[in-house]
Amino acid sequence: MYDSHQDTPSQLLRLRDPGIDNNYSQVDFPKLKKGGVDGAFWALYTPPDYDPSQAESYATRLLDAIYAAAARYPGAAAVTISPSEAAENRGKGLFSIFIGMENGLPIGNSLDKLHSFYRRGVRYVTLTHNADNPIADSAAGHATWGGLSPFGREVLAEMNRLGIMVDLSHSADSTFWDCIKYSKAPVIASHSCCRALCQHRRNLTDDMLRALADKGGYVGINFCPSFLSDSFGKGYESILDEADAAEAAFIADPADASRIEAWHRAQDRIASVPRPGVKEVVDHIDHAVEICGIDHVGIGSDYDGILIAPEGLDDVSAMPLVFTEMNRRGYSKEDIEKVSGTNLMRVWDRILTAI
Repeated sequence: MYDSHQDTPSQLLRLRDPGIDNNYSQVDFPKLKKGGVDGAFWALYTPPDYDPSQAESYATRLLDAIYAAAARYPGAAAVTISPSEAAENRGKGLFSIFIGMENGLPIGNSLDKLHSFYRRGVRYVTLTHNADNPIADSAAGHATWGGLSPFGREVLAEMNRLGIMVDLSHSADSTFWDCIKYSKAPVIASHSCCRALCQHRRNLTDDMLRALADKGGYVGINFCPSFLSDSFGKGYESILDEADAAEAAFIADPADASRIEAWHRAQDRIASVPRPGVKEVVDHIDHAVEICGIDHVGIGSDYDGILIAPEGLDDVSAMPLVFTEMNRRGYSKEDIEKVSGTNLMRVWDRILTAI
């Protein structure tokens, strides 16, 4: 099984030991093994309020943390830059760490920086996060460029040339359509859901899903409850500010035991809120398959990037429950394999072979 989006590098900077299974981690090597996850894109997430220089420095720290984790546990994981390497790792029992960049802000206004991150293993770039940046407009932005910026057009062309996947999760609708128009390679949405089922601005419309498929691309269904259900959140909003404050304090000093305890208490409170579960995740898979076809849908869980996971899917070890529900709904073994990772690997391989 391959997951197109996890935010574990941010947790590594918060001093998580990925080799240890603990109650408050959504992702670690023991849980990945238990969940049957063979590989995942680990995201270099940079906050949208950073300036490009800060973002570049922070993304570099995240990269260093990934390589350090792989070096510390060479019998568990390896940084991996292609589907063929992933297949070799799977045969060796190794978890493949693919590297994505979530938010193109670290690139700033320099294609040389794109090249530098590529040389260190970055194989997709999520063009934006929750603000417009020098590359493009965000779904949570202010329509600075009306889609891609002029520099963003250059970035898109260079990503196509290098074989870096163009990831449109978090992008404004205008950015999405610009990339559909101008990209010479398939594009992906690494961690998004269906707007027909949940009206969140981060989700994709049916027209977007069709265009993604027509382009030969891929959508990874996100596990964030706010993207799964419009009804979620009434009990969540009241404790979100407290949880955000506890998390910010923890991030500022991840070695402080009192801040760790406060963050754990906040997570426990969040977990008590009623939330969508496996059924709703598979509802979004069903809809995406109906609109864009079985060959273009996968899993982009967003584990370690979401404060709360769906009911019953509290961490990555529970991933098989999604495929059990798909089986119950009548999906064939072949189709479940496609959604569980072969679609992602096929699209990535197609992008690589096109360069």
